[in-house]
Amino acid sequence: MVKINYQLTLKLIPIFASVLMPVLATVPFVTSQAIAQSQVSGKAKADEFLQQGLKHYQASQFVPAIQSWQQALIVYREFKDRRGEGQTLGNLGLAYRNIGEYSKAITYQQQALTIFQELKDRQAEGQLLSNLGNAYLAIGQYDKAIKSQQQSLTIARETKDRVGEGAALSSLGMVYAELGKYPQAVESYLQSLAIARETKDREGEASTLNNLGTAYQAENNNSKAVESYQQSLTLAREIKNRSIEQVALSSLGLAYESLGDYPKAIEHQQQSLKIAQEIGDRRAEALTLNNFGHALFVSGNLVEAENKLRLAVKLLDSLRQGLDDQGKVSIFDTQLATYNLLQQILVAQNKPEASLEASEQGRARAFVELMETKLKSNSASQTAIAPLTIAQIKQIAKQQKATLVEYSIVPDDFLHQGKLKAPELELLIWVVKPTGEVALRRVNLKSLRQQKTSLQQIATNTRNAIDPATSSSANSAAVSKGLKQLHQLLIQPIADELPKDPNARVIFIPQDFLLLVPFTALQDTNGKYLIEQHTIVSAPAIQVLNLANQQRQRSQGLAKDILVVGNPTMPKIQVGDPPHNLSQLPGAEEEANKIASLLQTKAITGDRATKLDIIKQMPKAKIIHLATHGLLDEVKQLGVPGAIALAPSGNDNGFLTPGEILNLKLNAELVVLSACQTGRGEITGDGVIGLSRSLISAGAASAIVSLWEVPDDTTATLMLEFYSNFQTHADKAQALRQAMLKTMQQSPDPTDWAGFTLIGEAN
Repeated sequence: MVKINYQLTLKLIPIFASVLMPVLATVPFVTSQAIAQSQVSGKAKADEFLQQGLKHYQASQFVPAIQSWQQALIVYREFKDRRGEGQTLGNLGLAYRNIGEYSKAITYQQQALTIFQELKDRQAEGQLLSNLGNAYLAIGQYDKAIKSQQQSLTIARETKDRVGEGAALSSLGMVYAELGKYPQAVESYLQSLAIARETKDREGEASTLNNLGTAYQAENNNSKAVESYQQSLTLAREIKNRSIEQVALSSLGLAYESLGDYPKAIEHQQQSLKIAQEIGDRRAEALTLNNFGHALFVSGNLVEAENKLRLAVKLLDSLRQGLDDQGKVSIFDTQLATYNLLQQILVAQNKPEASLEASEQGRARAFVELMETKLKSNSASQTAIAPLTIAQIKQIAKQQKATLVEYSIVPDDFLHQGKLKAPELELLIWVVKPTGEVALRRVNLKSLRQQKTSLQQIATNTRNAIDPATSSSANSAAVSKGLKQLHQLLIQPIADELPKDPNARVIFIPQDFLLLVPFTALQDTNGKYLIEQHTIVSAPAIQVLNLANQQRQRSQGLAKDILVVGNPTMPKIQVGDPPHNLSQLPGAEEEANKIASLLQTKAITGDRATKLDIIKQMPKAKIIHLATHGLLDEVKQLGVPGAIALAPSGNDNGFLTPGEILNLKLNAELVVLSACQTGRGEITGDGVIGLSRSLISAGAASAIVSLWEVPDDTTATLMLEFYSNFQTHADKAQALRQAMLKTMQQSPDPTDWAGFTLIGEAN
């Protein structure tokens, strides 16, 4: 009998230290200025709505609070009462955050902030900055959260607003905890707690006590954690604050679970869940369902644990609606633990197909929604896209005539918050054959710790050794060792499930740091590379692959041009002192001219290859080949890494960024970025956020991008060979495989031939 490991991820729940607008000390402030007699009745009504909303909010009745404040807002605006309008907008932002509508929360807080900056009310400005920081924290935008809280703290100290200072310190503590900086978190919480007690801010004291407990528990100090949670719970009940009571109960449930007292853990999670549902706090409900499910799991009640996790996932899906793409990507990274826990519960019940469905549901959701929006040409649609069922996954494998291989990294037991990741415990690998057969293999990763390494470390070290940008000299022994280790961990466990025909397609669906693994170059014990045995494609999710296929069908016949660009007049890069122009690439120009000749078109080079002209031509092209510099770092501080260098013109700097690509409507069957590091970017739960994601989201059926600094000479050889094969076979994956094999004969070093990867539709 196989013993099941129940070492899984728990989710700590911090309490947001918010300040109601307006608040002076602990007394709600309502319009105190003289009002013209003719306006008294109208403004009095608005004040009444404002106070009514405050009472609802303090009773954790968030929807009625919103209704009251919306009515107050109408009246305040009618009478042009900017202060009343600002107070109401700030409070609406708090209420919307509490029910998980983060886009509205941020918008209302920003509007309120603008008003109080105009009114030069520094104290209110500071309080709003703290509340805005909490909204950013809820969606995982930590840099913005820290900036807002630090600004709030500065203003609070300037204005001697002790309540605001305490709230900002508590909120900063939460950000530090989310980043795993627990000593700093504890220090901030203790300062906040002292202020709360000094000012008799009992709500601030109760919330900070809970947050202090989460930091203690993360440091494995369970006795101190329980003591803090109990104090928080007692105080919350005394002041009748149900939100803090709800979180304190769930926190105590986690602490009792860590102590092995599962009945007490379950009892506390039940009580916490009931309150979360009663007050309508969807985020708290989802996290409590996660914690409840985990307590049931470790106690052996797998069926009920699954039920709780499915409800949690449904709620988390709903919390992303209304956010922009960056917001969806960021908040999804804070939710991954729940999707992962559901997979593990299903695996423990021997449900490989259901666990694969859960794995798909827990990846690339924002990417999928972007693609779906483009396909429907309805950017206003906010409808959540249904994840794939196992029947659909099998149908996709059959339609693609491919074997699908999906990876999921299971974290070890670790109390954590936000985007923090636990050490690796296990690797789950699903194989879906074109026949519909599904196999699941499990790889123990914990044993790697005895060797003082990890899968992530092996993958990172191998990439660094193979990439000329991070390796000062050729280290073929280190590269070969790493590629063989990765083959042993990623391929060997499923080797018997893979097709024997080297022309049969294998589509890899990696996760996290595995997204940047060069699968084509993985090497077996006999020294054979994976590309010698299989035809390889990759995708961030099976659903992305399916949508890419739909994009190819949609775009058929819409674009007929072939766009080939090489060695544009290089733009100036604002890095270093002084700023300098990127170096010209005569080899890229030669490559472009040869490919253009092969494809019976003319390459666009030099001054003619301006960004403004190229982006006009891109929607009309069925094949786009760009041979130029690729940049990994941010160019315009757009929050998305990566850029393609094209010729500047007028006021345009020449850098084509992922954000600009997203605004295009591409109809290309294939986009090739023959440049360095064009496949890299920020690794998230949504995949690699960079150029390839933007191209496919904008409508391209597939993209060929590079994983490292590819050498010019071998790249030109590989690309010419690729297009020659593509013209003959019209199969991108086969054409790339043959090009790699041919280049390998001339240049055996994988640095020279394995740097490019095909993402998306292969046909």
